Amino acid sequence: MNIHGKGIKIFSGSSNRPLAEEIAGRIGVPLGILAVGRFSDGEVSVNIGEVVRGTDAYVIQSTCAPVNENLMEMLIIIDALKRASAGRITAVMPYFGYARQDRKAKARDPISAKLVANLITIAGADRILTMDLHAPQIQGFFDIPLDHLMGGRTLAAHFARTLMDLSSVIAVSPDAGGANRTRYFAEYLDIPIAITDKRRPRQNESEIMGILGDVAGKKCIIVDDLIDTGGTLVNTAQTLKGMGAEEVYAMCTHGIFSGGAVKLIEDSCLKSVVTLDTIPLPKEKHSPKIVQLSVSYLFAEGIERIYGDKSISTLFDVKQFRPEDNTFR
Repeated sequence: MNIHGKGIKIFSGSSNRPLAEEIAGRIGVPLGILAVGRFSDGEVSVNIGEVVRGTDAYVIQSTCAPVNENLMEMLIIIDALKRASAGRITAVMPYFGYARQDRKAKARDPISAKLVANLITIAGADRILTMDLHAPQIQGFFDIPLDHLMGGRTLAAHFARTLMDLSSVIAVSPDAGGANRTRYFAEYLDIPIAITDKRRPRQNESEIMGILGDVAGKKCIIVDDLIDTGGTLVNTAQTLKGMGAEEVYAMCTHGIFSGGAVKLIEDSCLKSVVTLDTIPLPKEKHSPKIVQLSVSYLFAEGIERIYGDKSISTLFDVKQFRPEDNTFR
């Protein structure tokens, strides 16, 4: 691949190398030579093993657990590329960590999402490619271009293929803040939505006060951007079953599944939880109830469009979506 006389280089940090390899394979280029290690005191060590001067460089790194390690690793890789005179550096972040701290929820809170945005920019990134930010307004935290991919298309295609008859299916938002995300997903399948009235008395705890919408006799799909401890998800599923839902499924872009989340899901009334591979799913978190889909084709397409100065927004045109094969007309 070549554009404007400059080549393309794709590098992978250590957070999600299998996804990076899939992305590079779909584009048809090998991953760049990059050695990431640690000094004896734990500091990150990075060495780029090939010439990058003037190239269009892409660094694929999810800032998932261990979050601080992966974030620092990405910053140092970007700095190394900048000092090696890469022509343009794009931070490809399938999962953007610290996105849940996007505002001051109470006095003296930090806004960590803005801090991380500043760090990435100062490190030398020229643009960002990410997927399903926890809060869309985080796009405005960056003073560099940000391309925002959406996982709803891939997830909608999965449910269209597996549930087949969508006449009794309804998408459920786990809270009012996720209503737009749920509506966007529902448009792909042309199904109605319901909204959960949720309260958070304490961090990582939630109470379900009620459901806005008729879920009796329906197959419900709980739509969220991420699943962490699984408590809110299981509470919502139990509430839906108590209100007469026939079956309850769940989907999210980012499957964190921290602590005892997997066992909580396995013991719940959920039929299945479908997630994407923006965060790797280690073997100890594998479960018959958890399905992970690949988004390598979306990120490969996004990188190719950035590289070729083409529009990315047309990737998500609902009117061009064909759920039966997850392609465009």
